[in-house]
Amino acid sequence: MSGISDFVRSWFSRDDGATAVEYGLIAAGIALAISAAVYSVGGNIVGMFDSLTNILGSSP
Repeated sequence: MSGISDFVRSWFSRDDGATAVEYGLIAAGIALAISAAVYSVGGNIVGMFDSLTNILGSSP
């Protein structure tokens, strides 16, 4: 009977999956930060390229 209780105790004391979940949350946070940065700066970059296109298109 002690074999089963040892198995159950070892099953609940393992923390291998917790590390994977933590890394997943960190990766999701980084992806969210990158998405927010691209979204907030994206309009400015499009405007910059539009003005550059107009400048280059109007040159003789």
